[in-house]
Amino acid sequence: MATQAQVKAFIETMAPIAVRQAEKHGNKIYPSVCIAQACCESAYGTSPKMINANAVFGIKVGSSKYHFGTAWKDKSYNTKTKEVRNGKYQVETDDFRAYDSLEDATEDYFDMLCVASRYKSALNAPDYKACIRAIAPSYATAEQMNHSYSNSVIKIIEDYNLARYDPDKVNPYTLTATLMKIGSRGDSVKWLQFELRKNGYDIAIDGIYGPKTEKAVKEYQVKVFCDGICGELTLKQLQK
Repeated sequence: MATQAQVKAFIETMAPIAVRQAEKHGNKIYPSVCIAQACCESAYGTSPKMINANAVFGIKVGSSKYHFGTAWKDKSYNTKTKEVRNGKYQVETDDFRAYDSLEDATEDYFDMLCVASRYKSALNAPDYKACIRAIAPSYATAEQMNHSYSNSVIKIIEDYNLARYDPDKVNPYTLTATLMKIGSRGDSVKWLQFELRKNGYDIAIDGIYGPKTEKAVKEYQVKVFCDGICGELTLKQLQK
């Protein structure tokens, strides 16, 4: 299991590469999704086989050895992998793409998503959740098991506030409430928590207005007023 120091270091390494490649590919795929998939596939950069091959996305060679762009130079490595067959996991061996650098691996990842027709619905998705949910069914057989892959990627994005690397920082939640306080629940609270995280507050996006959310609201309100209630004035300030 990766330590917090390893997690932090890996995200800091991947983030500028993901942002750079997303821009190169027209920002059709969210950098947050790219970073989170790399975290998921490589165990935050601690999987020896993947790291030695710069293969942090776990992309298979494929029977046709198709080149989506020029970043992959036909290098590969063979390793065990879990696949879902007839609704059950089984261990198999397969060939995976190896790269000269993390930059090449990330470029090939974006090339694949932008070129392969099976990922078309992920391009220009309205938010990172829709993006990974469109990617996952063709990317990971684990998605067949209760959407476990996309849920894992979303959790990584939200746990480490990776949406801050997305160009427009799109809030995927809907704000309908004009007053929130201790005990409030729902999508509006998630909207609030997303905006607070975007402003640097380390809180979970769980849709529950608890003590940690109240504390973050109070800290955000310090220059205006401080009562721990999120009303119209705070909401307007967050949306600036």
